[in-house]
Amino acid sequence: MMRYQFWTRLSAGALLLLSAPAAWAQGAATAAASAAPKIGLLNVRQAIVTTAEGKQAAAQMQSQFAPQQTELQNLQNQLKDLTTQLTTGDRTLSDDAKARLQRQGEFLQRQFQRKQEDLNEAVNVEQANIFESIGGKMGEIVDRYGRENNYAMILDTSAQGSAVIFAPDQMDVTAEIVRLYDQAHPLKAPAAAAPARPAANPPPATPATPARPAQ
Repeated sequence: MMRYQFWTRLSAGALLLLSAPAAWAQGAATAAASAAPKIGLLNVRQAIVTTAEGKQAAAQMQSQFAPQQTELQNLQNQLKDLTTQLTTGDRTLSDDAKARLQRQGEFLQRQFQRKQEDLNEAVNVEQANIFESIGGKMGEIVDRYGRENNYAMILDTSAQGSAVIFAPDQMDVTAEIVRLYDQAHPLKAPAAAAPARPAANPPPATPATPARPAQ
């Protein structure tokens, strides 16, 4: 069965850059003159999909779009069967039969393309909403983490056109940001089903009818 790759793009605005506040920069001007600025690297896309919320969202999308995936898989199987019929019947099928199979195949191909485009559009919209939701909250985590740890800048290595080619692992803060995010935004446990409440005024029990003596 086809498995759709839900995390395929990064929504606009997910680039996170953190600049040191002016007050901190002025207070540390003397120390900064003799030391290189502290820079961190964050793979925003990886961080979002690695959070507990991101994993849960991917599972929900997989379930949500499962019917469309199944439909596309069925269309693919039908197209494959038609191709097999045309190939194996190249010498035995009449021209009319071949033309009929070809028209049917063209119709199924157009149907497949339309449904694939509809699925792509629906997935992109849903994914953009998820990235916007998680990314917005993650931005607050990154801002606080950078300020508390005296970072001059945190760069997104997953951004298109990123200039980062090589950096030591010590500069990567992705795992730490994911940990802090999950800590700040834990998944809510599903609500337990309420026990059934007894009837307010249960009907009186009907007394059993005594057995008749044998005649």
